[in-house]
Amino acid sequence: MIILDARRIKAYDTLNEIGRAAGKDTGFLDRLWTEMCADNGFKDELKCCGYGLTDLYFYLMRRFEVSQDIGKNYADCDKEALVLETFDMMVQMKKDPEPVIRRLEEGLGMDFMR
Repeated sequence: MIILDARRIKAYDTLNEIGRAAGKDTGFLDRLWTEMCADNGFKDELKCCGYGLTDLYFYLMRRFEVSQDIGKNYADCDKEALVLETFDMMVQMKKDPEPVIRRLEEGLGMDFMR
């Protein structure tokens, strides 16, 4: 007898649906899914070097605001893409925390788009 957890299938389908809507390519989505499964999914309780998903999300939101020079006009922001980029940033941070921590601690500065 095979028992299948349909929640993972639903999560995978949802990730791909959101990713397509956000303009993310299949390679990005497959890599993100693989990393999330290896870590049993991501919850905000997950911390890396003291930073959680919420910390990374707000950093990326602020980076978007500055790049658009729009202040706090959240309506123009692709929040789906921002969430996916937040998960990806956590993946990168868990693999090699130093560059991500440096970006977070240095703030946005003149070269914040690197």
